[in-house]
Amino acid sequence: MKTQELLRRYKKQELDFSGINLHSANLKKANLTRINLTRADLSDADLNNADLSGACLKQANLTNADLNHASLVGANLTEINLIGAELIGIDLSGANLSGADLRCANLHQANLSNADLTDVDLSGADLTNADLTNAKLAGTDITVADTKGAKISKTSLDKGVRTQSNTSHHWVSWSGQ
Repeated sequence: MKTQELLRRYKKQELDFSGINLHSANLKKANLTRINLTRADLSDADLNNADLSGACLKQANLTNADLNHASLVGANLTEINLIGAELIGIDLSGANLSGADLRCANLHQANLSNADLTDVDLSGADLTNADLTNAKLAGTDITVADTKGAKISKTSLDKGVRTQSNTSHHWVSWSGQ
């Protein structure tokens, strides 16, 4: 599906786009609140300044996507692939990222307050100056990320319930290339 088709259908209040292929899509500044993009391929997509608050991106592939300054407040991002994604200044407050893969993601100045980061892979992630206040970190090793200047107050490993032994990798690259 082409980006313009998605936006046209969304404007008509269609919300379920599960499994859609939007590899390299330009959704810069798009308002896609409450959209369902479960298992969608948004690898290399430009979602800079997009609003995906309350959206469902469960098991979606956002490898190398640009989500700088995007809003995903309260979004369901369980088992999402954000490997190498640009997430500078993103608002993920209250989002569920349990089982997410954030290896080498750039979360500089990200708002992760009250987020569920249970069983998240943060290997090589940049959390410089990020806000992790009240985040749930059960099963997540934050020491493998750069946390210089990060707010980690009121964060506790016992706030989450470890549900998996390893990060889930149910997602794949669906771009067909």
